[in-house]
Amino acid sequence: MVRRSPGLPGRLPRGVARAAESAAGNATAAGYLTGWRLVRLLPEPQAQALFRRIGDEIHRRDGRGVRRLRSNLHRVHPGLTDDALDTLTRDAVRSYLRYWCESFRLPSWPVEDVLRRTRTVDEHRVRDAYAAGRGVVVPLPHMGNWDWAGAWACATGMPLVTVAERLRPERLYDEFVAYRASLGMEILPLTGGDASMPRLEEWVRAGGLVCLLADRDLSRSGVEVTLCGQRARVPRGPALLARRTGAPLLPVTLHYDGDEMVVTFHEPVPHRDGDDGLVAMTQGVADAFTEAFRAHPQDWHMMQRVFLDDPDDPADQDPPR
Repeated sequence: MVRRSPGLPGRLPRGVARAAESAAGNATAAGYLTGWRLVRLLPEPQAQALFRRIGDEIHRRDGRGVRRLRSNLHRVHPGLTDDALDTLTRDAVRSYLRYWCESFRLPSWPVEDVLRRTRTVDEHRVRDAYAAGRGVVVPLPHMGNWDWAGAWACATGMPLVTVAERLRPERLYDEFVAYRASLGMEILPLTGGDASMPRLEEWVRAGGLVCLLADRDLSRSGVEVTLCGQRARVPRGPALLARRTGAPLLPVTLHYDGDEMVVTFHEPVPHRDGDDGLVAMTQGVADAFTEAFRAHPQDWHMMQRVFLDDPDDPADQDPPR
């Protein structure tokens, strides 16, 4: 029997609550890390089949994240029937679990496999900009496998710096940082560390590549844009960094094609001055994302709120008609 703290009905004592949270966090981290190691031991077809089954079970349970994903995909393709939207949502969950399966296995992939299975579209846009020595700022969405894309960039002579949301428990975040560092990336924490912008500016001004996920605002200082014909709030950081350093702002999107991943380099977004110019540059990034989401919606893994006209809880949203 658990004794309640006086004056706090229904709550555990603070010390007990912290211990329970720590124990749960350690268990979560241990589960991730065990899976991370075990999945590498399976042949790839078996590993992918396992994660596909997990994805189908997650879709069947229709939890909050799946409902949000369905809502986001409805914004991308509002004309779909309920059945077609549900099939698309299932395929997107499968694609998301494929990302996790590959991420668990990616550190053990030979570099030759990463190169062989990566196909690019208009790669000259990043190569020309990088060769010019001015640095490159790449905004990209939660699409395909961004860790794979980062590994490809590092393996082809473009080491990069990026920013990652700090995960809890801390042990899990540390493992992800170490994992991405093993692929050749430098990871800066979004919160809980030194401000990231000075380091990003330093890297870009030295001619380096910066890649930033840019389809969800985590800073509360994003700008409103039109994404897939809907109002959305996305980060302004990529446009701001590009403008401060004079580097090209080069949107990149990703999608799967069989066992390959396709990396598409969109046209650079023109620089513009002033606050309105910053919004216009961010809108240019959103336009590139819109094109990719509509062409390959199943590979957009966004399970958080993006569109401003959606309710905070996807369960409060009327079902699509």
